[in-house]
Order: sequence, then structure tokens, then C-alpha cells
Amino acid sequence: MDARFARSRGPLRDAKIAASQAIYPCGSQPDSIEGVGNDRYNRAMPLQKRIAFIGAGSMTEALVTGLLKSQVAKPEDVSVTDILAARRDHMQATYGVRIATDNQDAAGWGQILVLSVEPEHMDAVLEEIRPRVSGDALVISVAAGYPIARLTVHLKPDMRTVRAMPNTPSSVLAGVTALTFSGNATTADQEAATAVFEAVGKVVVVDESLMDAVTGLSGSGPAYVYLIIEALADGGVRMGLPRQVSELLAAQTVLGAARMLLESGEHPGRLKDRVASPGGTTIAGIERLEEGQFRATLMSAVEAATRRSRELGSSG
Repeated sequence: MDARFARSRGPLRDAKIAASQAIYPCGSQPDSIEGVGNDRYNRAMPLQKRIAFIGAGSMTEALVTGLLKSQVAKPEDVSVTDILAARRDHMQATYGVRIATDNQDAAGWGQILVLSVEPEHMDAVLEEIRPRVSGDALVISVAAGYPIARLTVHLKPDMRTVRAMPNTPSSVLAGVTALTFSGNATTADQEAATAVFEAVGKVVVVDESLMDAVTGLSGSGPAYVYLIIEALADGGVRMGLPRQVSELLAAQTVLGAARMLLESGEHPGRLKDRVASPGGTTIAGIERLEEGQFRATLMSAVEAATRRSRELGSSG
């Protein structure tokens, strides 16, 4: 099994539990979900369910890649459909999965149905598949800003549903996904949805009221990080480093810092303090960042993206 799917121990495990308790205080989180992971699915236990994807964009491809690589699903257990024949052909040729003839075919076949379409098309897709969706199916939506209430309006009031917010690093199996469940979702549903998204990274469980904030942070966050990497690389070029070397230094620095934070479980401020020695180079750089209101700007970016997600979710 790939080491990235192994359950962590030590300080990171403690950090995960702390994060889980912050999200679900007073032991109110679902019984089988520990905020960031589930033991048996991190060990690649097969789902043994038919998984149908409506929409074959980059997120679907990332999920299919992760599911097959981690052996959570087999190719014959996965079906994909898309409006573009080229995407259907690509998924079948590359991964050996089943290709559904249309959205209704996919909806009728899948025991887990993953809706991976743009939010503006979701209403129409739901109305199209409604007659074919089994009452026993688990429906997962990855449409940003699309609430569970709208899913059930277009399907069935008692439909067991999941709202998911993965991010683009899922395409390299290093993503993070926030999940929220409808009130009638069972423990088995929670475990199954967690298994799907743990195949491409980490999973947290949050109340639906926090999903717009998740979108503003981890959903949009990769773009903020790319800007940071680009700016760091530009700074290196300005100081005489070759562009390729500077970009590698910047990207690997961000990757290493993030990994160190996750594996140590330390507060980021404490790790920062360890780099910033008295009167040294790092504290001089930090001073300039503070002058430019770097932290306040990033906080404002998360707030602006969160507000926009709320606007999109209420516009339907």
C-alpha cells in the first residue's frame, strides 16, 4: 500500500484529534468519523459498491485515480459519463472503467452516485436523473456552494446525501476534502463517503454552515499558495537566482514547510519562531511581510471567497 494512505501516529494523530474536537465539540461528531480519517479505509478496504460519476472532469479523474490506486474500488465497480465523448473515451481507455450511455444510465446503475458537474447545471441534472435514482443510493455532490437542501428538493426528501468540498491537489492524491452529511445519513454512508475522498488525500467533517468557509480556505487556497510560490520565486530571480532554480526552491520550501507542520503537530507560530533567530535574516523578512499586511491580506482573501461562495449558493 502507498505510504501516503497509511494512518499517521504520534503528534500528527494528536493534532488530528484536536482538529476533530474543534469541529465537533463535546463529542458530537459522527461515531465512525474521527474528523480527518478512518482506520479501515486508510488501509484500503474495498467499498464493494458500484460508484457512478456524472461528469468526467478533472475532479472525477482524480477520484477515479485515487480509488483504483488505493484499491478502494475496482475498474468494473466504477462508471463514468460526460457530455463530451472525448472525456468518456479517455476515462475508459485510461482506467478501464465502465462508460454510462447517459446520466440516467449512470444514476440507475450506481449505488454511490457522485455528482461532479458545475453548480449552474446541477438543477437540470438532478431533474433528469430523479426518476432513475434508487432510494437506497447514496448521493454525493462536489458542486461548490450547492446545499444539501437543494439536492433533496430535486431528488427525494428522504434521500441520503453528502456535500463534499475537495480541492485541486486531489489530482496528485494530496488533496483535502470537507464533508457534511444529511441528517438521515447512516454510519455506513459516512464511512463510504470518507473512503471515496480519503483515496485522494485527507478528510475532515464539518457542519454544513461551515462549508462556504471551507470553500474560501481549502477550495480557493491552492490559488493563494501558487501566488505565494510565484512571488517567492520572483524574489529569488530579483536577487540573481535562475528562474528554474528559484521556482524549485520556492515550491519545495512550501511543500516541506507544510509537511513539517502536519507531521510535527506543532502550532505554525512556534515553527516560525524556530526559523527566526534573533537579529537574523528571517525576522528581517517577516518584518517586511508584516509591513505589507501579509497575514491580514490572506485572511481577507479567505473572507472574500467565503462570501462569494455564499452568494453563489443562494442564487439558485
